[in-house]
Order: sequence, then structure tokens, then C-alpha cells
Amino acid sequence: MAWALGGLGLAAVSLPLGAQDTAPPPAATAEEPAPDAVPTRFADLNLGVQEPPPALIGAAQFAAGSQFRSFDMSPDGARLAIARKAGKRQDVIFIDTATRETNGGLNVPEDKSLDWVRWAGNDKLILSISFPTMFYGVSVRASRLLVHDLAKNVTFPLKVGRDVIWGGDVVHVAEDGSHALIAVQDNLMQTPSVYRYDLVPEGAVEKVVRPRDGVWEWYADEAGTVRLGLGWVNRRLKVYYRKDGAADFALVGKIKAGDDKARYWSVVRIVEGSDRGYVLEEGENGRVGVRLFDYATGEPVETYWEHPQWDVEELWLKRDGTPLAATYTDDRDRIHWFDAQRGRTHASLQKALEMEDVSIVTRSRGDERMLVWGGSEADPGALYLFDPAGKKLDLLSNYRPDLDFRLLAKPQPVRYRARDGLMISAYLTLPRGRTPKGLPLIIMPHGGPFGIRDKLAYDDWVQFLANRGYAVLQPNFRGSGGYGDDFFAAGEGQVGRGMQDDLDDAMDWATGEGIADPARICVIGGSYGGYAALWAVLRNPERYRCAASWAGVTDWDKMLAYDRRFLTGKAGKSWQARIRGDEAFDLDAVSPYRLAAQLKRPVLLAHGTADDNVPFSQYTLFVKATRAAAVRPQTLEIEGEGHGFSKPENEQQWYEALDAFLAKHNPADPLPQAVSAPGATVVEPASPPPPVP
Repeated sequence: MAWALGGLGLAAVSLPLGAQDTAPPPAATAEEPAPDAVPTRFADLNLGVQEPPPALIGAAQFAAGSQFRSFDMSPDGARLAIARKAGKRQDVIFIDTATRETNGGLNVPEDKSLDWVRWAGNDKLILSISFPTMFYGVSVRASRLLVHDLAKNVTFPLKVGRDVIWGGDVVHVAEDGSHALIAVQDNLMQTPSVYRYDLVPEGAVEKVVRPRDGVWEWYADEAGTVRLGLGWVNRRLKVYYRKDGAADFALVGKIKAGDDKARYWSVVRIVEGSDRGYVLEEGENGRVGVRLFDYATGEPVETYWEHPQWDVEELWLKRDGTPLAATYTDDRDRIHWFDAQRGRTHASLQKALEMEDVSIVTRSRGDERMLVWGGSEADPGALYLFDPAGKKLDLLSNYRPDLDFRLLAKPQPVRYRARDGLMISAYLTLPRGRTPKGLPLIIMPHGGPFGIRDKLAYDDWVQFLANRGYAVLQPNFRGSGGYGDDFFAAGEGQVGRGMQDDLDDAMDWATGEGIADPARICVIGGSYGGYAALWAVLRNPERYRCAASWAGVTDWDKMLAYDRRFLTGKAGKSWQARIRGDEAFDLDAVSPYRLAAQLKRPVLLAHGTADDNVPFSQYTLFVKATRAAAVRPQTLEIEGEGHGFSKPENEQQWYEALDAFLAKHNPADPLPQAVSAPGATVVEPASPPPPVP
């Protein structure tokens, strides 16, 4: 077991900004009321001007993602720190915000991952580094925090115990960068203490808060006094609070996991010199809003702001602790501004950039400089340096410079009514340069399935398929997040049943409106979406031409048994009830593995061998069960990959395999052309697919 970090190998470099390349930073638009009538008819869609089909974008360009990993601006606004990863190269570069020139940087070795960066004062940078290691014979990923002093050009670790895997969480950083409060475990058997680290090599380390049972999150006020701790113990959320640094922590609240208000409760900040602060909390109406909270009594004082339709997702505060803005999502991310001047600034940025989504990614303490991202659901976007006083906005870099946004398609919100009358929101992306009638359609259900949703935001999978000539429809089926408690509850016990009906009803809407050719419809998804794709062609082979699944569940009983290993007894029962519904319901009836021998449609089945979310055994079960099927699945196994895509080359394998599969079984053009999939370990099915009726 080796924990020494002396061989980290950070070195000073001078690098050009160059081409930058994971999803764009979270963005929100200036607040606008959600449209009163989202289109429910094809004739109401804004289809734009017809044009020739765009050029094909290579799979490698979609898989590359963004090189950007993290951004932070120094408090004085003079420097911007950017963490990047391109292939095996990882580095941090420093940008002079006045000249936009690169001013030094750091290299990170290939065996370490650079996760994020944060300034401590104007001359020091805290870096989070993670790396694989062995702990008692088990492979784990450990993390450590390091500090780079730009003035002295030295880098040093913040020391922790030798048997600690998690390197710590930053609770507070002194304004001058002299010290920081870090929550870190003393050993693996304890919850974290809070330590005060002097940010100099071999600096003093002092424990300022001892561990509390179950508390993993510690909060400090602006003065750097740790005032609040949160943690779950035996399915209860415990809240510990103290008035000031001289007082002892007292347990001021216990929230049962079954309590109505336990669905969401999040501390935003504690105001110095006050017992009050702001939290995001679910109210009696089932909606998350901004509440003014009295930590001394453990009771809410008043509702500060609540949207009439949507949950509040984030609250931004000013330096004095008063609210600046709240974010929520209707069809896209939105901002409700409490500060009129900042709202006007944001609106002017949107107008200047002519982009739907604009986000201030990071800014100086006094707002002298800002890093702004602007983009849309059809554009990964670009980064700009903004000088508010001079009203100057300079392009710094495209977010994905190797991906030509001019070739991308624009998703649009639509709505349709499910068979039981429930209104379903969805997003339709039509391929450019094709008559929007009788198109080959991809239905793409999201993962989760509960509490997750799609929205108007850039998506590589969607754009890859639209670029190849397919219409893509993303239904937010019942149980999806963001539509209120009733819509969420409508999905409980409906896995493979009502949720799947919503996908079939999406198909009926698209074909009924003439958008899709009913003989050329496939279902594609990942995780739960992968399950739904498999279940679509097994439950209704007469409807769907083919399916493609990445990391999909194939046997629900085995999946629930696997999940129970990571959940408490009560949590395991609750999750099982949400999936199963009626205790007497046999999940075999909605498990693809159990019906795999009946497979009649082409399937691309793909999985990562190191997936610890949906285990690889779910894949192998299905493959074995299809040995007697009329059609064997085409398979793709990616060695060492997890539930998502950690490496661009792995995601590229998936895109290339999917491209070849669709070109063969559901071509977008009347005459299919062979598409090769170099580098992908693909096994073709032994039997040809039956004709589509």
C-alpha cells in the first residue's frame, strides 16, 4: 500500500491555450416564462428553411468531449486557472485576463487525474488529484489535495493519514490564501474532522472540529467559523449547529427518511453573526423552494422564494449572504434574479452573444472580470472573458473547437398525451436537409429512471444520430424529475409497464403526425434507457425495427439483489417497492433476460466490463439467454470501461458500432452503405433479421 505523493511530478510549463476540448458548464438563461403552449402538433413546429444535408461529423469528434475540466478565477481577477485533459496529457494553465496570454502552468502525470482547481488568495491554487491504488487487496481510487504557490513556484500536498482514501473537502479558504479548512477523515473508520491547514510547505495542521456520528458535510460562515454539520444516521438526517466558535455543537434537527420534507434539504450558507441562513427545502406543496431558516431552533422562518411550477435547483448568494439568484429548469435552465443590476448584465450578455444559454462560469471577488460560457442545445458553445466596467467581451476559446456547430441540428420541445391522459413532455430533433415527413426515428429514453430528465441542452448522442439523418425523440416519461410529485409518483411501480407505454405513445404521436415512418423506428438508450430499448423490441417487436442498449438492465430481480448490497435495509425495500410496485408483481414479466429467447429483432448490446452500477453480469446473462433466439444480438464489450465513458476512444467504439448497426438494420437513406467500425470488438448476429412488417 503506497500513499506517498513525492513522485507526483508537477512541473512548470508554458503552454498556448490551443484547442480546448465533458459537457459544457452548467448554464442558465435569463428568466422567461415557460411557453403557454408547447407544440403538440407537427404543424406547429418551427422547422426553419430547407437546406442540403450537412456533412457527416466523425465519431471521434463527438467522442472527444471537451478538454476543459475545471475553471477558477483569482479573487483579484488577474488570473484564470484552467484544468485541461487532452488524451493522456493533463495540465493546468494560467491565463492573464488582461492580455489573454498564457502565463505558465503545471503538468500532471499520466497516472494521476486532475479533478478540479480552486484559488486560495491570488497566488496559490488548490488542486484535487485522484489516482488508482490498492487498499487491503482491493483496487480503489484515492484522492489528495495539493497546493501550488505561484509566487514561490512550489507544489506541496496537504498531508492526511496513510490509510485515508478520500483526500478531503474544502470547507473554507482564507481571503488572503494563508490557510484553509479541510474536512478529512482521520482514518477509514471515522467520519471527517475539520482541520486548519497553513498553506505553506510543512505548514501547521490543527484539528478545529472533531468528528460527529454520520456527519460528512461541514459548513463554515464567511469568517471561517465552522457552524453546521449534516449527516444521515439510521435513515435520519441529523443537523448539528453552533452559534459561534466558542459554543458546542448541538443537535437541532432530525428528519426521518420517510418524512415528506426529506426528499430535498440542502444548506446554502450560514450568515456570519446570525443564526439564520438559507436552505433549499421541499414545502408542503411538494415543491423545492428557498427558505429562510433558523438553525438555532431547527425551524424554517419563511419562504423567501418559490417558483409556482418548478423546483429551485440552486441559490446563489452575494458576499453579504443575501440572495443573488435562484435557478430552475422548465424546458431549459433558467435564472430568477433577485439583483436587478445583475439581471440586466446577464440579459445584455445574452443579447450580445445571441445564444439561448449563458452562464458566468467563474468571476473575481469584486466582479472586475468574469469567464462567460454561451451555447445552446445545438451548440457546445464558447468561452469569453468579460470586463463589465469596460463592457468588453473577448472570445477566449470555443468549447469544442474540433466539432463544427454549424452542422448540428436544433432540438425542439413537444408534448403528447399518454394513453391514460397524462401529458408527457419530450424533445424532438429533426435531421437537417431532409423533408420532415416519414423519417427514420430514434426514440431515446433517458437513464434513471426516477428523478432524471432530459432538457434542452447539448447532447452528443442526439447530435450524432441527427447528423446521420435520424429524427430523435426524447420522452420524459412518467417518474422523470422536474415535473412535480404527482408526475414522479405516477412512475412508481411502472418500470416496464406505464413507463414503457409512454415510449410506445411517443411513437404513436410521431407516426400519427407523419414525422416518422412506422416501419423505421428504433429505440436506443443507456442504463435504464438501455433496458427500455431491449424491452421495447421484446415486448412489442411488431412496433420496432431494432434496439441498441448501452449498460442496460436485463434482469430486475438480480439487479435489485445487487443494489441491496449498497443500501440500508429500509432503503433497499423502498427502492424495490419503487421498481416492483405491487409486492405480488413478478419482475420476470418485465425483465429482458427472461424473454431473450424470443428475440426477433436486431439488437446492439454493449457494456463496459468494469461497470459497478449495472454489473457486466447483466450483459452476459442476456447474451447467454439469446442462444436459442431467432436473432442473436450484435455485441460490443469494452474492456475496463465503467457505467459511463471515461475515455474518448471507448465512446468512439460505441458510436462506430452504433453507426454500423443502424446503417445495416435501419438505414437513414433508401440505399444503405457499409460503415466500418475500426477498433470496436463487434460480434455480428448469426442469423439475419426477419423483415419488418
